[in-house]
Amino acid sequence: MGGRPRSLLAALIALCSAAASAHVDGAPPSKIAVVGAGIGGSATAHFLRQHFGPEVQVDVYEKGEVGGRLATVTVNQHDYESGGSVIHSLNLHMQDFVKQLGLKYRRSVAGKTAVFNSEEVILEETDWYLLDLFRLWWRYGISFIRLQMWVEEIMEKFMRIYKYQAHGYAFSSVEELLDSLGGSGFINMTRRPLSDSLLELGVSQRFIDEVIAPIMRHNYGQNVSIPAFVGAVSLVSAQNNLWAVEGGNKLVCSGLLKMANANLLPAHITSVDPLHSGGTLQYRLSFTDAKETKSELYDIVVLATPLQASVRSGISFRDFTPPIVQPAGDYHSTVITVVHGYLNTSLFGFPDPRLFPYACVLTTETPGLFFNSVASICPVNISMGFRRKQAQEAGVYKVFSTQPLTKAQLKTLFRSYYSVQVTKWQAYPHYGSSLALPPVELHPNLYYLNGIEWAGSAMEMSSVAAKNIALLAYHRWNRQTDMVDQKDLMHSVKTEL
Repeated sequence: MGGRPRSLLAALIALCSAAASAHVDGAPPSKIAVVGAGIGGSATAHFLRQHFGPEVQVDVYEKGEVGGRLATVTVNQHDYESGGSVIHSLNLHMQDFVKQLGLKYRRSVAGKTAVFNSEEVILEETDWYLLDLFRLWWRYGISFIRLQMWVEEIMEKFMRIYKYQAHGYAFSSVEELLDSLGGSGFINMTRRPLSDSLLELGVSQRFIDEVIAPIMRHNYGQNVSIPAFVGAVSLVSAQNNLWAVEGGNKLVCSGLLKMANANLLPAHITSVDPLHSGGTLQYRLSFTDAKETKSELYDIVVLATPLQASVRSGISFRDFTPPIVQPAGDYHSTVITVVHGYLNTSLFGFPDPRLFPYACVLTTETPGLFFNSVASICPVNISMGFRRKQAQEAGVYKVFSTQPLTKAQLKTLFRSYYSVQVTKWQAYPHYGSSLALPPVELHPNLYYLNGIEWAGSAMEMSSVAAKNIALLAYHRWNRQTDMVDQKDLMHSVKTEL
């Protein structure tokens, strides 16, 4: 064998290697797909555009409505939130989206909250903050102070993610992300019940039963056995410094897609297949739209829709080695009933509706209670002259329950009503068992966003995951391993400043 064939072979190998890693020397991907146009998918499209630049084609597939679980229903020509309703003031990504899109904060309308145990109102807000504090102390001791300190400590650690992401750092798994923020403590919080953590903290069982459990029932339709981390996320959203978007929170999703210059494709993805050609890996997405079944090739794919069996995404993964396993667990079914009518205030101990002072009533975990909460809600567009309807007037109410309300239950909760609209959501994971957190990277350049929900389900959690995946995809594409899963990031960020 002479030298010439050997050099030819070497040249062929070098050529194949160059083809396999053509993007290493700066060539961006040509096409990226995002499956799902909820807050996670639309934020991902936005962040992908930021990092990969204007030349990359970004296609977003959505089989339903843009906004996903951010949605509205119409009652008497006014729209009301039927999905994700509130955003915390420390949710910096959501705040930034609203600012960039030129959207407005919805005017807040004050309203008091109470807790009902099927027989009487056991806890209520008043017009006097100091009186409320005294009542909490009198009934629960210092439990509420211990809880507040615990939640604030968790929030303070979680806020580190914004610094890390501003400096371009990404994480290859939800566990790595949580570990960077709160060490093993945060990861352990995803594996142990909220009730155990609170009892260990010195929070009384009575406080857990009468305050914490009603909040969990309202926010996640579940009890205090949910993991401590998602419980903390829920408790943050129970605070007063909350806001919403004028015109509806779903406007953030449509705005982000427009700002990202993404191609919105109304289609249902049926399968994802890896294709190896000339040493490069691409993905073929097969989909059906209103007319036919088609397929497209992509360099990077982000799945921003739940893949669990209970959600029935209908996406199959073919010819993967090793095979892609469908994530374990189920999504929790929550029923939202929007009723235009007259609340039966007698049920709560107020025969005269003119004396009923509450805008929202949460419930304890009591056998026979068929609803988790009922609240007088305001439209997504609030005029300057708007006032919340009093209980003696016909108002619009949102009822959370685990099952659709029967006619008998509606008659129990309302004296009479004009209209009833029911929305059944697979709203958030069922947190009943301690499952491993789903992976972020399913295969090279194939990412899964919704695994973050198994740590905590909220608009901001999805936005954090979207930023993380956009950064991760960018660093993986450009082989920037030093920007992924870095340890001791607090020290690194400080030295970079």
